[in-house]
Amino acid sequence: MKHTLYMLLLLPMLFALPAAAQTMVQGKVTASGDGAPVSGAHISVKSTALGTIADENGHYQLLLQPGTYVLEASSVGYKSASQTIEAGTATATSTADFVLSSDAVELEELVVLGSRSAQSRTNIDKPVPVDVIAQKEIKLYGQNDITQSLNYAAPSFNANRQTVADGTDHIDPASLRGLGPDQVLVMVNGKRRHTTALVNTNGSFGRGTVGTDMNAIPMAAIERIEILRDGAAAQYGSDAIAGIINLVLKKKSPLIVSSTYGQSYTNFLGKTLTDGQNAQFDFTQGFDLGKKGVINVSMQYLNRGYTHRGGEDTRPLLYSSFRPGEQLKRRPYETEEQYQAEYRREKNADDARAQANGLSRRNMRVGNSDMANYGAFLNGEYAITPNLSAYGTLGFSRKNGKAGGFYRLPSQTSQVDLTLYPNGYLPFINTAITDFSGIAGLRGELGKWSFDISNTYGTNIIDFRVTNSMNASLPRNSPAEFNAGTLSFAQNTVNLDLSRRLTFDKTLTALNIAFGSEFRIDNFIIKEGEELSWSFGQPSKGIAGVPGRTSGAQVFSGFHPKSALNKSRRNVALYADFEQEFGPKLLTEVAGRFEHYSDFGSNLSGKASARWKVFQDIALRGAFATGFRAPSLHQHYFNTVSMQYPTASPNPIQVLTANNDNPVVRQFGVGSLKPEISTSYSAGIVGKIFKKIIFTIDAYQIDIRDRIVFSSQYARNEKTGQVNRILNAVDPTQAISSVQFFTNAINTRTRGLDIVASDKFVFGKHSLNVAAAANFNKTEVTSVNPPAAIAAAELRQNIFNRQERGRYEMGIPRSKINLALTYAISKYSVLLRTVRFGMVGNRNLNDPAASKGALPPEIDQDFSAKWITDLVFSYKISKNLDFTAGGNNIFDIYPDRMYIDPRNNQNNLASKNDGLDYTNTRDGTNNGRFLYSRDAMQFGFNGRYVYGKLTFTF
Repeated sequence: MKHTLYMLLLLPMLFALPAAAQTMVQGKVTASGDGAPVSGAHISVKSTALGTIADENGHYQLLLQPGTYVLEASSVGYKSASQTIEAGTATATSTADFVLSSDAVELEELVVLGSRSAQSRTNIDKPVPVDVIAQKEIKLYGQNDITQSLNYAAPSFNANRQTVADGTDHIDPASLRGLGPDQVLVMVNGKRRHTTALVNTNGSFGRGTVGTDMNAIPMAAIERIEILRDGAAAQYGSDAIAGIINLVLKKKSPLIVSSTYGQSYTNFLGKTLTDGQNAQFDFTQGFDLGKKGVINVSMQYLNRGYTHRGGEDTRPLLYSSFRPGEQLKRRPYETEEQYQAEYRREKNADDARAQANGLSRRNMRVGNSDMANYGAFLNGEYAITPNLSAYGTLGFSRKNGKAGGFYRLPSQTSQVDLTLYPNGYLPFINTAITDFSGIAGLRGELGKWSFDISNTYGTNIIDFRVTNSMNASLPRNSPAEFNAGTLSFAQNTVNLDLSRRLTFDKTLTALNIAFGSEFRIDNFIIKEGEELSWSFGQPSKGIAGVPGRTSGAQVFSGFHPKSALNKSRRNVALYADFEQEFGPKLLTEVAGRFEHYSDFGSNLSGKASARWKVFQDIALRGAFATGFRAPSLHQHYFNTVSMQYPTASPNPIQVLTANNDNPVVRQFGVGSLKPEISTSYSAGIVGKIFKKIIFTIDAYQIDIRDRIVFSSQYARNEKTGQVNRILNAVDPTQAISSVQFFTNAINTRTRGLDIVASDKFVFGKHSLNVAAAANFNKTEVTSVNPPAAIAAAELRQNIFNRQERGRYEMGIPRSKINLALTYAISKYSVLLRTVRFGMVGNRNLNDPAASKGALPPEIDQDFSAKWITDLVFSYKISKNLDFTAGGNNIFDIYPDRMYIDPRNNQNNLASKNDGLDYTNTRDGTNNGRFLYSRDAMQFGFNGRYVYGKLTFTF
């Protein structure tokens, strides 16, 4: 690892190539008022990829060929300044000094997102809230990917890595304003980005949804991130119920190369752990295409090691069970001391046998999965004529992940062949995720009209491979590796946008008219796995399966040929947008959008918003919008048979996920999926106090009806027999234990409040940036609407059970508060940031209040809010070299532990004073292996992380 790190740190030197030039241009960049040098200011040459960085004294030098150039100086917290210079002969030296204003008003960012107008406005001049997170800010956060950076930068955004959740271990489900991963639209350079091929079906946040993998884009390619926190389906189409995240890519950049190494350094269960090693290398550079264009190239490589924060397995490892005396077993609470003494004797004997065989009770990987991620992006633009430009983006990434499943113990004879795995085994799900995207377009002027025509294509392909596993149904010689099949999703979008700005000399001073159309094709494919990945025995060779053994590859059963499919749909949309300016005080906007889908029909949505300047720098703003989210092709057609470990059972069950075309679903009375329909309201006050402190306060409410959920499981042996009859008609062998499906089952209401404020103070050579932001939100399930054909009360409740309700209402923090201080002087800067992740909670399948004392109330658990503090120190070693060292979660904070039910379930009794966290099936720790909740996650559970980073700028 040391040699690898040294190579990563030395690689940037290879890119330090001398630039051919003839004329020296030099100068100094200072701050207005006190004339202090602006260290690290960026000096760029407009319409080229040339540029440099000011040293610690504000001085810079540039070598240019003779000609006329426009130089621009910029730095975070200052207003950019530009001037035209003449570069003469090689013997001449030109001087261009810059004075940058540090007034707080320059902290406002110009944004276009949220409006079809070409008139750029600052985020506080918008009628709806838009956050802008600059690239320099992202680099300071010490995170290695976009979703984790946003998790700490934007209070309304939440994303946490999942564990032991199949493919979801490798693609982070993300949330905006308390809603699901599929209710936020992700765009790149203002164009819709494709979603992943993965539908989250395991027990994690975002269960039943399909999100977008923002981590497929290198962080080095990002210029800034814009987050529109308002319903925008009427402007940009389906999925924008919660808002939009727009990733703006760099068009020009000096050569910037960075290398990072970090790892977890934490105290866990009384021991110091150092795992989760991360090595990252990235670079970005813009290249001049003559004087008419520029292209930027960005690349990234990230190798992420796994972490393990699991507890000890409380089950018998080599014994089939712990069996204290039968009389005591029938009446365990009357003689607890004797029972526990006998229990400990048997457990100690089991521990001794396990130790002799090299078998540990911490036998799983509960934490981050292994991941190797590499990718590259090109982004550029070329002026064909003064009124016509061509632009394009090309991106590719590949992620190779390895995640552990549930450990198979030697005593689990239905899943283990002791001749192959005498100690049992930990199977792994390996994913190869390929992501490709491209944008090509023309923009320009036709008379007084502006136009933009583009084609956007994207595809996401996930290949599943299972290793260190077996097909237990084979009588002998099972392979250990399996090709389990492939999921792929592709999307092609054609857009035509037209706009025109009209000005008047009346009450209505300006009118912006915009309209356009969109044509989109979606395609979803499931490719079957190899036969042994899903089969019972091996039918193709006439090999019968062993009765009582489970079929398919353990941990992830491959896709059956009956699950294979190739489905597509088309979508046509038309929109119109009108923005009116009534002088400098009043801005209004109305928009409407019609969409027609080939698989479910049409939708019409609308939006109205306004901003009114009440006095000086204070304004009121508000919006009303209707929106929708079309059911994804994945939700409509995904189907498979999987092996799962329910919380209430230590043994696996085979679960059928049936799509809406399956007769099983029809027998439950579930019809074709409908779109989710939303109505949203927002109101806020924005502006500046004392001409310096910028603030925004926005309240919102989002009502969604016919929200699509992934049902709870319908198992055999229900009292009514209805499930038995349905499943027996499909599977007479009774290999299928449960069935689940997608349906429009619930209505929800989300209410929240966003607060953002920032300021900057300059004292001579010292500067201090202060930022505070907060989000408070609450989602409630207002009604559950089971299909009428499900008559039995028990089954009606199961369409959306208590555990699922808990994920929707309490699965992400109900509040988040971000406080950050950045202090800089000369070559040094320090960032101190603390984030308060609010309370989350989970709910048991069974209601303890209705159990008449059979279940303790603690099985419904709330996890308290926690403050997570990061510290980053930066030092400019030279003009071209910066060093950064930092720590995330420097106080090594973990979430609250899961509740441990102390009562006996005959196999897992332990004394409260035993010092070990043995558990039983009455709580959610799954036999002690999950110490922290998977249903509700605040900030992960990896503990402290430390890192170092070198950045070269040329």
